[in-house]
Amino acid sequence: MRELTTPRRRASGMKIAAWAVVALSVVLAVVFASRFGSDPALSESPLLGRPAPEVTLPRLLGSGEVSLSDYSGEIVVVNFFASWCLECRVEHDALVAASDSFSGSGVRFVGISYQDDPSDSIRFLEQEGISETTEYLVDEGSRAAIAFGVFGIPETFFIDPEGTVVGRIIGPTDALTLGGAIDAIRRGEDPGQQRLGNTRSAPGDT
Repeated sequence: MRELTTPRRRASGMKIAAWAVVALSVVLAVVFASRFGSDPALSESPLLGRPAPEVTLPRLLGSGEVSLSDYSGEIVVVNFFASWCLECRVEHDALVAASDSFSGSGVRFVGISYQDDPSDSIRFLEQEGISETTEYLVDEGSRAAIAFGVFGIPETFFIDPEGTVVGRIIGPTDALTLGGAIDAIRRGEDPGQQRLGNTRSAPGDT
């Protein structure tokens, strides 16, 4: 004899189906997040809270080499830029102003040319303005970019006087953000990571 389906049994079956749909949605969300939300530039830098990479690079302007460890005991602001990066032009005035403003107060700004021909980087600085208080370097073989985990520019890192990476800005920064991060480090605080806009990984990238 065929068993009759009661309203209570039908309701129970509908509940089970509903929970199955919810569970499936959660699983799919996790899968999509892991596959399509894995932009390295969006994740927190593994360098935060760790010693800054020991890199030595040639000067873009002038001769000789510079090591980040040369500035031990100072706050170091490391900015990665390139002539082909539109966002780098947007933030350049703020970097120059901040570098000049904090000059002589235990803060050092370092600009590192990222995947760019040195002559193009020099032309960029001549057009946008050269900071006399900033050390501009050439990242031969992308050694510094690899060490810092840079996937797109502009990116700016903050190193405290003990040589620890304590902050990161993704995208074009501004004078207020730069000053706030430096003041936080002076108070013994870590500014952490912020995203302020888009970055570019290569010429022509949109």
